[in-house]
Amino acid sequence: MPLPTPLSGPAFGSYAADDVTWLLKDLSDADLEAPVEQREAAIQAGTAHYAESLPVEYQPSAEYTALFEKALAEQSRRVALAAAVLVHLIVDLRGRDAVLVSLARAGTPIGILLRRYARRLGLDLPHYTMSIVRGRGLDTVALRYLAEHHDPADVVFVDGWTGKGAISRELTAACIEAEQSLGVRFDPSLAVLADPGSSTDVYGTRDDFLIPSACLNSTVSGLVSRTVLNDRLIGPDDFHGAKFYAELAPGDVSRRYLDVVESHFDDVAPEARAQAARLLGADRSPTWSGWKAVEEVSAGYGIGDVNLVKPGVGETTRVLLRRVPWRVLVRPDRRHELGHVELLAEQRGVPVEVVDDLAFSCMGLIHPRFAQTES
Repeated sequence: MPLPTPLSGPAFGSYAADDVTWLLKDLSDADLEAPVEQREAAIQAGTAHYAESLPVEYQPSAEYTALFEKALAEQSRRVALAAAVLVHLIVDLRGRDAVLVSLARAGTPIGILLRRYARRLGLDLPHYTMSIVRGRGLDTVALRYLAEHHDPADVVFVDGWTGKGAISRELTAACIEAEQSLGVRFDPSLAVLADPGSSTDVYGTRDDFLIPSACLNSTVSGLVSRTVLNDRLIGPDDFHGAKFYAELAPGDVSRRYLDVVESHFDDVAPEARAQAARLLGADRSPTWSGWKAVEEVSAGYGIGDVNLVKPGVGETTRVLLRRVPWRVLVRPDRRHELGHVELLAEQRGVPVEVVDDLAFSCMGLIHPRFAQTES
């Protein structure tokens, strides 16, 4: 079967066509949104997979938008430095012909930043974005496309951050499956801006800090939804799908976010080269400390399912934006960086618990008995 045609802006998404090629099917006309409580109940009851539908996008209040702007002003240089370090690592480890393949959607703005910094090194690294779904793996049609157009050995999978390491594990399993089913070998190493969960050896930093793009949904990710894998809409020869929320354009900050971070690239370049050189000479082996910490919290709070414990700033923010949170744990020495988390928790009526010696800056917990308690 012929492979589908990828998507690009401005027909799909608000990013420039030169920034990213979307290996996705356009589902913009499909009715996929459901109330977050309804989705959570179905997911936990096992009657639906989270990738079969979409949450109704949370539209931030003026107060929350102001917190995003504050985070962008305070953290943009830190993001730029981590992105620059990551590019130097990727080039040193994988060569100057690397192909960036970000995991939609949190990885997409990160992949664009890597592509833009690489240009300062005289490199034109292709950048695609594709879907990975927990429990379902990588989009195999997208992998076929990549294998047909590039040397699979050059493909570098990119994401924003790690939590407990579930995506790292999913990626490794998916690459093994691809080798068995497609006869093509992709490197399962995951390149991330931040690896607080210590689940990969290719990272810009292991600090658990606020990456501002984690604060918002589609309006900081090219106006594109998270990805959808629904048998009613996605056939065996289709890419996984996503929606383009063109109607949200008035609140779109996707390009401005990139431009603000990129404005720091020249300034951070010398520091980035030095940090990358140190990392290349250091032991970067994953310790999976994030997974261990999640197991401890899951047991301590009687949750019994690590998938309902979301560690780190990025994952906690996602819980508050897209799931039904039970409570939020925060480390006292990091509260000054977590204003947006505490505001979201307040707006959703979620208790915040201060926990000394928490392994991450914060964690979001989803109650495992939600389906029953809501009935």
